[in-house]
Amino acid sequence: MRHITLLTDFGETEGEHTVMKGVIWRILPHASIADISHVVEPQNIRHASIILERVAHYFPDETVHVVVVDPGVGTERRPIAAQFGNQFFVGPDNGVCTPLLERAEQAGEVVKIVHTDKPEYWLDDVTAIFHGRDIFSPVGAHLAKGVPLEELGTPITDIIRFHLPKPVQTDKGISGEIIHIDHFGNILTNIPRALLEPIRPVTVELNGEKIDGMVNTFGERPVGSLVALYSPHYQLMVSVVNGDAATPLNAQVGDSIQVISK
Repeated sequence: MRHITLLTDFGETEGEHTVMKGVIWRILPHASIADISHVVEPQNIRHASIILERVAHYFPDETVHVVVVDPGVGTERRPIAAQFGNQFFVGPDNGVCTPLLERAEQAGEVVKIVHTDKPEYWLDDVTAIFHGRDIFSPVGAHLAKGVPLEELGTPITDIIRFHLPKPVQTDKGISGEIIHIDHFGNILTNIPRALLEPIRPVTVELNGEKIDGMVNTFGERPVGSLVALYSPHYQLMVSVVNGDAATPLNAQVGDSIQVISK
């Protein structure tokens, strides 16, 4: 029996995420279910994809990740299930699995994707606007129970992807952009440690502010200081010690950030 995770934008007050668990347990009574998050920014597919890519590979091999951030529910978008490397995915074909897919492709790992078009693996009564309950949860439960991926639907290769911004090396250093702002106001970028380490020490420039050098921990600077450091996921992050960096910098996802080698 495989583990199952749930990642949604449902919030935690209306019970939808618990209904999904109920559906899974009716099919697989002893299922091990972990909640990744249910407070993804509403309809924010990119936010969900960032969270999924960060956490998926810390779970045991063959974990089934059920993702329901699905603004296109009930339209022509397809429900899909997939294997990316040693992890499984169930959710909408809207690009939310792009980082997992590209990570597996870059590593030369297994990539298998099916359109989950076999109603025998859904609930009997499928609504137009709650596929998380009616399609994704039962499909995830059957996959965790051991039903082969290929039996859940028709193989496909043309799933939706969205553009993932890549950092660019320049003659002065690295040009990147903001990809996420967390609830602390920390500013996360697409510049990985692997690109940054060879050119340190650096100056970080963002929205008119310059940060001289990087720190290892928040405690190295006084409260209120603007600092640059590595996030827990080894990407460049701009923060205010014990504060919010995004608001005073008027930072937005997509803003440019420059790293200048000294």
